[in-house]
Amino acid sequence: MAEPFPTTREIPLVPAQSALLYIDVQNFSVRHDGGEFKDVPPADLTGKYGYYFDRLETVTIPNMQKLQKAFRAAGIEVMYTTIESLTLDGRDRSLDYKITGFNVAKGSYDGKVIDEIAPEGDEIVLPKSSSSVFVSTHIDYILRNLGIRQLVLSGLVTDQCVESAVRDACDLGYLVTLVPDACATYSQTRHDTSISAISGYCRQVSTEGLIAEIATS
Repeated sequence: MAEPFPTTREIPLVPAQSALLYIDVQNFSVRHDGGEFKDVPPADLTGKYGYYFDRLETVTIPNMQKLQKAFRAAGIEVMYTTIESLTLDGRDRSLDYKITGFNVAKGSYDGKVIDEIAPEGDEIVLPKSSSSVFVSTHIDYILRNLGIRQLVLSGLVTDQCVESAVRDACDLGYLVTLVPDACATYSQTRHDTSISAISGYCRQVSTEGLIAEIATS
């Protein structure tokens, strides 16, 4: 007889079959001197990108740290993906990244997860060279080997790489939980629009709500 399948996305995490994945929380996209912003005029860092950097500092990164601490304490797998080419010159990048001009060279400062949520021990870090981690890495293979069925997503930026991961993970058969207050993009409007657009693909739980959930699981 076929195995019964869930009829709702509103299913609490089962620690043994869950993982927390941080998307692109790296020097490239977080630091003022990171590759994404190295040529941006100082006035734009505080003007055009002021909202983004403020949200990172006051909301997103603190919530990421809380999640990381709670998930590690609960023995739940913590994973990371970063934009990073497999080559120095980025010849393996997706066409989209080549057109955009993104090249985070293999082994570079830009490709490192930020110190605030640095990986510990043998936590898995997957370099990717496309928007979706499911396109340019073997994460699906790894998650299935780990017995993961429920995937929690947090990262940057909400309406690009995070949204791509939500949609692909859902289509591949994972139950996805998105943590909106542990994500960020370049404006509140863009963030809110993305969160609304992907609400049909995932359940959405706050940092504090998710921490409380795993504390009782």
